[in-house]
Amino acid sequence: MAVLWLIAILSMACMATLRVISFDMELASAKVHGSRARQVAEKGIAIGSNPVVKRSDPLLRYDNGETGESFEVKVTSEGGRFNINALILQDDKALLKSMFIDWGIELDAAQEIADALADWVDANDDEQLNGAEKKYYEGEGRINQPFNRPFYDVDEVSLVRGMDLVEAVRPDWRNWFTIWSGGPLDLNEAPAELIAAAAEISADQADIIPETVRGPDGERDTIDDVPFQNAAAALDLLGIDINGRPDIAKRFTVNDTTTRIESIGYAEGAKRKITAIVRNRTGKPALLERTEEIIP
Repeated sequence: MAVLWLIAILSMACMATLRVISFDMELASAKVHGSRARQVAEKGIAIGSNPVVKRSDPLLRYDNGETGESFEVKVTSEGGRFNINALILQDDKALLKSMFIDWGIELDAAQEIADALADWVDANDDEQLNGAEKKYYEGEGRINQPFNRPFYDVDEVSLVRGMDLVEAVRPDWRNWFTIWSGGPLDLNEAPAELIAAAAEISADQADIIPETVRGPDGERDTIDDVPFQNAAAALDLLGIDINGRPDIAKRFTVNDTTTRIESIGYAEGAKRKITAIVRNRTGKPALLERTEEIIP
């Protein structure tokens, strides 16, 4: 019996050792494939950053059937999002409030969030009518807040009082904002929903802008695209008098020079995403931000 017990214990020990070895091998393999996926994504960033490469260029997609490696690059304008710092510094709380209300937040709460955003960015400790300064955040156990400076990252916005309400009703709110664009919303790049919010019209009315830009074939980044050369022409198409509504006119521009380049690399099931935000891609480029992600 003792011999049988000894054999059983040794068998269990061997099985456990084999499992540990197998796990270590899988971990090492995942690291190798992950590293390779990152390198492939880097290739995509290098190609996407080249000013000669157009946004519809087939070079932005690569697939090697033999090695199982591939990448896909998406080049878009950062001007298609609202610059949150610009909105606050220009005291355009009216736009922020209307967006929050459209998302389903009550008027009073929308006012509080807009004022709290202004308090977070301004350089003083004077509290807005419905805002939040140092005293409020200390009461929440959060010291050294607000930062009293412009946001350095869109994720910082989530730290502001009331943004939890925004998160609850609109989980994708980050897709509406940036800190890197030139400021106004680019009419050639923004989706109808954002144009509608800034122009104070319905999304159906605003859809005429991206529809016009796409041209007769209805597809973006093709030879028949008809981008606007100035914001006034687009606003005229929307029936907005730029002289009568200068508050709306200042929210728009065309041909913002800030570009977002997203590259996803694949290697044996591993995925890595690299995002680079570049200003003046077609002139003297300047890298503004670079992030890396592991995609499950």
